[in-house]
Amino acid sequence: MDGNNKKYNRFSDYLKKKFGKKVIKVSLNAGFTCPNIDGTKAYGGCIYCSEKGSGDFAGLPSNDILTQFENVKTRMHKKWKNGLYLPYFQAYSNTYAPLDVLKEKYEAVLYQDDVIGIDIATRPDCLEDDLVDYLAELSKEKEVWIELGLQSIYDKTAKIINRGHDYKEFLIGLKKLRDKNINVCVHIINGLPYETKEMMLNTVKELNKLDIQSIKIHLLHVLKDTTLANMYKKGKFEVMERDEYVNIVCDQLELLRKDILVQRVTGDGGRDELIAPLWSIKKFELLNEIDYEFIRRKSEQGSCYNDNK
Repeated sequence: MDGNNKKYNRFSDYLKKKFGKKVIKVSLNAGFTCPNIDGTKAYGGCIYCSEKGSGDFAGLPSNDILTQFENVKTRMHKKWKNGLYLPYFQAYSNTYAPLDVLKEKYEAVLYQDDVIGIDIATRPDCLEDDLVDYLAELSKEKEVWIELGLQSIYDKTAKIINRGHDYKEFLIGLKKLRDKNINVCVHIINGLPYETKEMMLNTVKELNKLDIQSIKIHLLHVLKDTTLANMYKKGKFEVMERDEYVNIVCDQLELLRKDILVQRVTGDGGRDELIAPLWSIKKFELLNEIDYEFIRRKSEQGSCYNDNK
């Protein structure tokens, strides 16, 4: 289905309107870790994370940041001759280091030709004051986005998935960023162990009350060599079926405020690493199913928002 027919407020459309050209995200792996991996908060990381730290499509950490960026840019330039670029620090927690280290990593690509800004994925408990001040100044000249992993508003779920922080800590981190007018994208995951449909919808309803600018909705993927994979093999939880996922995503988007940009309505699981659900490999079929469900319902993002204020 053509992007112009989407029934939700796409981030890619926002960028194209603002900058006048296609903006391409370039996923990078800066070689960081996380406080729930190194023992600061916990060990092992989130139960669903592969050894690539949710950066399965990011660059190779054996290459420096600029090399990773140039490799992807060269490939993308063949498809979009006049595209602009948004470096995306994706793998692990990309604010979890001293400021001088972070600045060196960010600025290696930030001031390259045709780069419009920076997108940084991290955790709400990895936001030191000096970093936030730096990002606030940077946002005055560049497009700056911080992606905060929340996954669920429920603390009992956070414990099950070994997040190492609770919802209160998320709210504190969000406030630090928004007090400095830094754009925030929140990640949530559908299909987490033992979560009901009502819980997934409640997460979106709660986010509606917050000062957030964007959202990513992910499908839980069971990847090889993860704690989640062991749970799945033992039959401790079931993955979502495609029709179930499509309906929940559409329900969530109907509830979501119209002004909130949507960066994703599903995630990616590497074919070689994915155990379940295997139907998720056909990503474009899934995206089309979501589009067609909105047409069937004759609805769109925010059409039920007034019902959940």
